[in-house]
Order: sequence, then C-alpha cells, then structure tokens
Amino acid sequence: MVVMSALPDSPTGPAIQARGLVRRFGSGPAAVEAVADLTVTVEQGERLAFIGPNGAGKSTSIKILTGILRPNAGHARVLGLVPWQERRQLARRIGTLFGQRSQLWFELTARQTFHMLAAIYGLDRGTQVRRVAELGELLDAADLFDAPVRTLSLGQRMRCELTACLLHEPQLLFLDEPTIGLDLLAKQRLRELLVQLNEVAGTTIFLTSHDVADIEHVADRVVVVNAGQVIYDDTVPALRRNLLSTKLIDVGLEHPAAPLSLPGVSVLDQGETTLRLAVDTTATSVREVLDAVLIGCAVSDISVTDPPLEQVISRIYQQPGTPAGAGP
Repeated sequence: MVVMSALPDSPTGPAIQARGLVRRFGSGPAAVEAVADLTVTVEQGERLAFIGPNGAGKSTSIKILTGILRPNAGHARVLGLVPWQERRQLARRIGTLFGQRSQLWFELTARQTFHMLAAIYGLDRGTQVRRVAELGELLDAADLFDAPVRTLSLGQRMRCELTACLLHEPQLLFLDEPTIGLDLLAKQRLRELLVQLNEVAGTTIFLTSHDVADIEHVADRVVVVNAGQVIYDDTVPALRRNLLSTKLIDVGLEHPAAPLSLPGVSVLDQGETTLRLAVDTTATSVREVLDAVLIGCAVSDISVTDPPLEQVISRIYQQPGTPAGAGP
C-alpha cells in the first residue's frame, strides 16, 4: 500500500471555526434566511457528517465555508483563513467532491484533466507525476486514467473525481453526496477510501449525505442543521446507540411463511412472496433475526437496510431541547 506524506503547512487550531453565520437571499419581506446563526467547530483530522433535510442550509453553509458566498453576518476561519476574503489561498488547501457535478472533462482522459488541474494549482511536473501515481495506487484507479472519462462507469468516474480533488494534497475535503448513484460495492469502496485518507494522511472530512450508511461508515461525529442552525451535535456511536437502533429486513419468499415472533421485531408488511421486518437491535440482533428467517422460511432473496435519514432526523426533532420550530 502506498504511504502518503503528512499534510503540509497544517495550521494550529481547528480546521473549521464558524460563529454566528447568517446568510440571507433577497431583501425586505421577501428575504429568505438560508443560514441563521450557524456555529460549528471542526477539529483537524475529524470526520464530520453535516446533515439535515432539504432546505436546511447545508449547501449554503458549504458555499460560505469554501468562500463562494459572503455571509451577511458572523465570522469563520477555515484552515486559519477567512474564506470569502482569502478564497484563492484557501482553494489551494481544500478539495471538493460533489456527487452530481464533475470537475473532469468528459471528452478527455482523466490523466489529461489532471495535467490541467496541476497547472491551475501550480504543481511542477515531478510533483504531478508523483501524486497521480500515489493516488492511482491508493484508489486502485491507475488503469482508469488513460480512458476517456465518458467511457467510465459512475463508480470508476468517482474514483477519478476523488483523484482530481486530492491532486494538490488538500488538508480538508468537502464532500456533498459523494456516493449518490453508486451501486452498493462502489459505495462501500468509496467509504473505505475516505476513511483511509483520513487515517493515513490526516485529511479532515466534511461530509453531507442522505445515506445513513455514509454517516455510519465514514463519520465519527454528526452535526444536524435545520433552518440554518445546529439542532444536534454528537458522536456517531451515540447517534447509532440512540437513533440508529432500527434496521429493516426485506425477504423474498418462495412460498408463504409462518408468522415470526422475536423480541423487538415488527412485521411491517407480509405477502405470499414478500416479508418486511423492522428490527430493534437493542432487543434482538440482526444476525439472530436472519438465522430465524433462514431456518423458518424458504428464502429466495434477503437484504438489510437502514431506515431513511429523514426518519432518523424526525426522531432528533422529537428530542427534548431541540429548538422550537426546527421541524422539517
């Protein structure tokens, strides 16, 4: 496995420190406050999931923190820089990956795109060659770099996208829905790569996603925002313990099955060839349920999934201490 160097010129203090950020669009009675009093700190080397319902202010917050937008009020430093005042310096030290947008030219090969990006970032030829080789090995993507981007599958393209945003050795990665549209294996591979980057190179991860599995497998801390302010901030183990204790099991049956009776297991739907269960893992483990299903039923297919993120967030809104009016 390639050994990546430590990130250069790491500043002292948090990777992100925002206090009282406010961003309004429009003016007068028609003004919309997309971000209202956002306060959050992300330490260097953290893996943070920054989540919330649609319209919660996530994208606007990221645009402020990357220097694309200037806030109406509040203060922020990212890697020691004020984003909207020192955007060019900041751009050389952060990377961005957006699942629905590409920084690759589809008619070119990925390697040709890397060459242009290296010139934009001021990398010399030797550094460019070294970084492309390192990342090709780390991401298991070297054999993809010389194919036209338009010929790559989505999973292959996302590995090239990740190479592009890591080319200049950023200290902080902003990831907006990075696994959207990927199949299960590609999602798992990308999650593993992000954790590896964090653990090997110390890269700080700032992730937004609607996929509960992204949050569970990538992040070590979760911040939930709504109406542009933080309503929940805790570790992923605490979130898993308090709010992610339910798993959904979908079973395909060859013929109708007898009723299943286990503590903490609810039958959400049952037909002649289908069965959907909700499992409270604090009462019965998923493995116990799967064993019971496989022993007692003629199974043609089976899958285990997480509840929708919206359901998890709804439970957060119901917790004592959640700001008034924070509901979706």
